[in-house]
Amino acid sequence: MSYPISQIEGLDQDEIKLLRTMGIRTTARFLEAAKDAKGRRQLAEKTAIEEPRLLEYANACDNMRIKGMGKGYLTLLRKVGVSTVRELKYRNPASLAKKMVEANKKQKLVKFLPPEKLVRRWVEQAKRLPLKITY
Repeated sequence: MSYPISQIEGLDQDEIKLLRTMGIRTTARFLEAAKDAKGRRQLAEKTAIEEPRLLEYANACDNMRIKGMGKGYLTLLRKVGVSTVRELKYRNPASLAKKMVEANKKQKLVKFLPPEKLVRRWVEQAKRLPLKITY
């Protein structure tokens, strides 16, 4: 799935405008541009966005390839220690769903928690997705 880059949490309006002028308008295009260290370095030079932030955004775009994974759920996953598709595919869905409930009780990140069945589908999709990011 691909979304407008405005759906990437953390990007400010100036960065979004700058990326759009470079032809990067979607999460899929951003992921393609920032999938490896060389691409992130080039983007950092052109945008003045620091490479670690670009990697964080690339990981978010990678996760957004999973059906049903939106901005709010990405934030919730990060709070429970899952930042990448690579990490997600090794998680126990029941345990992950439980941790998400606990994190959301404390911080109220999303209105509707994903049911365990959806978390299970995310993990299964993560296992099938080809890895896009190199570190």
